[in-house]
Amino acid sequence: MSLRVTLDFLLYDWLHAERLTQRARFADHSRDTFDAVLDTCERIAREKYAPFNRLIDTEEPRTETTADGSLRVVLPQATHAARAAYAESGMLAAAQDAEHGGMQLPYLIEAAANAFFGKASIGIGANLLTVGNANLLMVHGTPLQQQVFAANEFNGRWAGTMCLSEPQAGSSLSDVATRAVPEDARDPLGARYRLTGNKMWISSGEHEMTENIVHLVLAKIPGADGRLVPGVKGISLFIVPKFLVEVASPHPGPLPQAGEGEVRVTLGPRNDVALAGLNHKLGWRGTVNTLLNFGEGRFPVDGQPGAVGYLVGQPGEGLKCMFHMMNEARIAIGMAAAMLGLAGYEASLDYARTRAQGRPVGSAGKDASQPPVRLIEHADIRRMLLAQKATCEGALALLLYCARLVDEQHTGTPEAADEARLLLEVLTPIAKSWPSENALEANSLAIQIHGGYGYTRDFPVEQYWRDNRLNMIHEGTHGIQAMDLLGRKVRMESGRGLQLLAARVQATIGKAQAHDVLHHDAAALATALERIGQVTHAAWAGGDASEALANAVPYMQAFGHGVIAWMWLELALAAIATKSEAARAGLMGAKTYFYHYELPKIDAWLRVVESRDMTCAQLPEESF
Repeated sequence: MSLRVTLDFLLYDWLHAERLTQRARFADHSRDTFDAVLDTCERIAREKYAPFNRLIDTEEPRTETTADGSLRVVLPQATHAARAAYAESGMLAAAQDAEHGGMQLPYLIEAAANAFFGKASIGIGANLLTVGNANLLMVHGTPLQQQVFAANEFNGRWAGTMCLSEPQAGSSLSDVATRAVPEDARDPLGARYRLTGNKMWISSGEHEMTENIVHLVLAKIPGADGRLVPGVKGISLFIVPKFLVEVASPHPGPLPQAGEGEVRVTLGPRNDVALAGLNHKLGWRGTVNTLLNFGEGRFPVDGQPGAVGYLVGQPGEGLKCMFHMMNEARIAIGMAAAMLGLAGYEASLDYARTRAQGRPVGSAGKDASQPPVRLIEHADIRRMLLAQKATCEGALALLLYCARLVDEQHTGTPEAADEARLLLEVLTPIAKSWPSENALEANSLAIQIHGGYGYTRDFPVEQYWRDNRLNMIHEGTHGIQAMDLLGRKVRMESGRGLQLLAARVQATIGKAQAHDVLHHDAAALATALERIGQVTHAAWAGGDASEALANAVPYMQAFGHGVIAWMWLELALAAIATKSEAARAGLMGAKTYFYHYELPKIDAWLRVVESRDMTCAQLPEESF
């Protein structure tokens, strides 16, 4: 099935997206408006993104030295055009209130529509951080910060980033060394600080596609003795714009208060944020990835050192604020991985259907005078195609399920919203890591189907693999996500999130048991669910975190496979009712592949977790 046909099945036949229009927030929508959004995004992706995917991979961002000695970033014109088309579509404000210029779309529809861009060219599609940045400010920013910074990100005039990692710290945020010193100056945009430090791996950290760039920066406020508080407790969050912002009332008198009218926003002088260089990565080559220096003195403000920043939220609560953005980004990275996997699947399916090579197994296959058959007629090629289909469509289902939970959290009854919150806590590490690990393997199989040609630039599958390899690291590695899952998420609130998830899986099992064609799969999933529950308790039976978490990654691999098996049983139930025979056969085939070939793998992963095997943790360093 094409991506659009797949999305229609997932949205309407399975998740019943149109039922969301019965809720007050989405009452102005219908399936027709949802389809119009999907149509628009599919068209923009087809016209402005897909044709330039190879171009932006080969013509990477580069720097030029300007007259004042600073660096500017040069991007292909296609990148500017794609970004402009996306902004003009209104998708930057897709989920925002209508009174703020948004479409009030369900996040489920927003996520599905954005899937087209991830599949067409993930290297161009670098809008997720702008949306996440603005969404964070709508929750944690002051009314004026929302009106000035978030509003101009939603309308496309400005872009946004998040600046977490530092060259010396990587993912260890407790070792953040960027300093934020408070200023005496009063500013309507918030408590004003001067920041000094260095940040790395900043996607879209410098470019000229927008008038301004809004950096959200993690930094520590020094104590009275001038020292930084060790650990994560001292981390605060700051808005640090590329260009300073001046706000004024459109009428004589003081600035209007929230809800009293718009303020006039103009750009001021350059802030002391300087591009130190570009990171040249394996994939996502079209996305600018930067090293930024804050407060190095290249662009001094009022003759004083330090980049001007405005506090978001309360001092010391930077991570609490930033996790709002990071969790959104984790689901988006999972979607990017799934889309790259699907792109490779479609390319290898087309190749397998058109490339003639080899002869059938058996006596006739030895007759060289017989014409070769198409690759897809070979059983092993079909195995690799089914593996890709089962992986990527199963991952897409999980990500849309998570998006539906976001809508439930925001618009459901208090009880339903609380359940959705807890389910998202448990599922987010899986939603990020399972697609980024397994869709990468799907891309590897796409290369394999192409044979030697798969390693060349004559076909796109090698680029899909390179682009997808980054998603295993983006927004937290597997090790980080696994420790979060086993160390915190399945245990939080006395394990209530895990219990809720198990109850939903059991409900699906119960429905499947009513169908003879699904009875065996329901039993297999029930066994897997029971084992995961047993091993979760066994991992912590010794009460030693170092033992419990030594095999957190195998635990997450098994847990993820169990969740995807649940998704496939859900999809099989929906497929039984679908009118399309071809769609039903494809869905059932992918489900059967996953249950026969993938689900049995979980027992090997769970055994090392259950026994708290310390082979990896205890091997002496000199033995490596």
